[in-house]
Amino acid sequence: MPPERRAAAGQGDVDLPALLAQGASELGLSLDEPTRRKLIDYVGLLRKWNSVYNLTSVRDPAQMLVQHLMDSLAILPALDRRLDLDRATVADIGSGAGLPGLVIAIVHPAAQVVSIEPVGKKTAFQRQVCAELGLTNVEVVTGRAETVARTVDLVLCRAFASLVDFVDTAVGLTGPATLLVAMKGQRREIDDELEALPDDCTAGIEPIHVPFLDAERHLVLIRRGPTAVRPT
Repeated sequence: MPPERRAAAGQGDVDLPALLAQGASELGLSLDEPTRRKLIDYVGLLRKWNSVYNLTSVRDPAQMLVQHLMDSLAILPALDRRLDLDRATVADIGSGAGLPGLVIAIVHPAAQVVSIEPVGKKTAFQRQVCAELGLTNVEVVTGRAETVARTVDLVLCRAFASLVDFVDTAVGLTGPATLLVAMKGQRREIDDELEALPDDCTAGIEPIHVPFLDAERHLVLIRRGPTAVRPT
């Protein structure tokens, strides 16, 4: 059975580097060998720490690669079309185990990433990842995003309950040119949330493909302010 089918079935003994290379190719991402190695090492660290700290309900390393790593990598083509990540300041709020913020930091080492997470064991894991992988472009903050006041180019969230909560929480990070991006699932769950956004928000939706994952994924792209232009 090909590695992607074994991964989708949750079967062990999957060649993770081969799976990563195939997924990156599907996404049109050119990842050099040191970058691929760091991404695989991230999965190894997540698996190791997860056995003690319960960072994710996903236990199988191939599923970690698909559901977490690929899910994070899949947003990069859409982001790369809208801003230069190598020159960007990025905030990942409610970042959990560092997804997608640490993935962006690995793939775009010139980006400056602040990863904000209130749970101490999760930020301890993130700091260990940064130390072991040599990620000098990441600032890990233990706390709530509302306490961080700085304007960044890009604000990301992967697991917020609602878009209203997201834009309200990110207000201290948001300027006129800031792009806010929420990673979401099914389209039908998004429309009602869009209706509830404040009047000064303009939003667009883009479907994305996550390799080896049979599930709907969408990005909601938001700009906020009286002169905000709808994201395209």
